[in-house]
Amino acid sequence: MHIGLIGGIGPAATDFYYRGLIDRHAAAGIPLDATIVHADVREMSRNLAERRADRQAETFARLVHRLKAAGAQAAAITSMGGHICIKELIAISPLPMVHGLLAVDAAIAARGLRRVGIIGTRNVMESGLYGAITAAEVVAPEGAERDRVHQCYSSMAMIGRVTDEQREVFFAAGRKLHRERGAETVLLGGTDLFLAFTGQDCGFPTVDCADVHVEAIFRQVSSV
Repeated sequence: MHIGLIGGIGPAATDFYYRGLIDRHAAAGIPLDATIVHADVREMSRNLAERRADRQAETFARLVHRLKAAGAQAAAITSMGGHICIKELIAISPLPMVHGLLAVDAAIAARGLRRVGIIGTRNVMESGLYGAITAAEVVAPEGAERDRVHQCYSSMAMIGRVTDEQREVFFAAGRKLHRERGAETVLLGGTDLFLAFTGQDCGFPTVDCADVHVEAIFRQVSSV
């Protein structure tokens, strides 16, 4: 199946999805057939801040039309934050969407988890991944700590690099969720968080939501 990817939100996230699909297809001996279109991360950030899911869905729908014209048979948003408008997008998309939030909820249920933490953008943390997690109770950083996580994540995602200071903010928030608030695991609810966590010992268990989504995309496109 030819998969269409909405990329650019941000650049490191697009690379994470692309490399993840390349690696999975190579390991399975299956050719990857994909087209990527570029979305504006700054436009999405404005729509996230203003909670304009409808406006972001319209932007994504235009890009999905381009993917369809390129031959794509299904599409996916390469960003957990971008899923703020997934319901609105599904309603107007010319292609079926590989829904990342449903994949994460299913992964939590499969692991038998009852209480999970989450870090990412402010919207992701406040909404518990846009209210999509039904398999477990969700807890998130609060107050000033939530603000710090959001600010560090937004800065990191915009440039596609992480600093030691930003990494420690994420790790401290995750440790608190795990050790003090009873989270069995911490959901990495922002796609770019792999920049901070890959190859690091953070001191608590994690589930990378973006990686779960990449796996769901691979399973769908390779099953056809």
